[in-house]
Amino acid sequence: MELKDSLKIALEELRKEKQRKFDQTVDLIVNLQKFDVKKNPVNTFISVPYKIKEKKIAGFLEMKNENFDTITPDQFKKYSDKKELKKIAKNYDFFIAQPSIMPKVATTFGRALGPLGKMPSPQLGIILNTDNKTISELKEKINYSIKIRTKDASIKVAIGKQSMKDDEIIENILAVYNALLKSLSKGKENIKNIEIKFTMTKPKKISIKWNLNKK
Repeated sequence: MELKDSLKIALEELRKEKQRKFDQTVDLIVNLQKFDVKKNPVNTFISVPYKIKEKKIAGFLEMKNENFDTITPDQFKKYSDKKELKKIAKNYDFFIAQPSIMPKVATTFGRALGPLGKMPSPQLGIILNTDNKTISELKEKINYSIKIRTKDASIKVAIGKQSMKDDEIIENILAVYNALLKSLSKGKENIKNIEIKFTMTKPKKISIKWNLNKK
């Protein structure tokens, strides 16, 4: 059985579970094996074909920008207050910054954003130009990207919404799965199994041993 077919069956089973009054998030859990997270950490962004949600973005910029909420250096003092710092870390999904003020960003916001994996990243989030075209393209890229960061032997990421079509969710899962194969030192050998779940359900485990020669 191909991975795609296994995912289809798992999603059909999840949809039979008790219905909730909100649009549940679809989570992908990748359980690793024969992999030392400390020696070979994975910290990357993976593009997916279908947008999961409109991410709330804030920018640390030298000047105000109409495309999203902006925090300029003259406002940084406000965030010496721990409550304000926690609030901003919670309120936004993603942060971008200009390289010229990154040292100040790291000093002021690093303790709150760092542990959450929300610090502006050179991979996706450090911008040289703040013209509308650049910002628009970056926002589009961010909204179609998922951050993968290994903390332990399991990687858990939001991969879709219950309201999305099965094929859309599956395509997002396969995009992440195939990108992970390239990031892991031993590829498929490092993946024990994968699981998918809705917010309020138990995970459905999917064996991948049948799919060792397929993507």
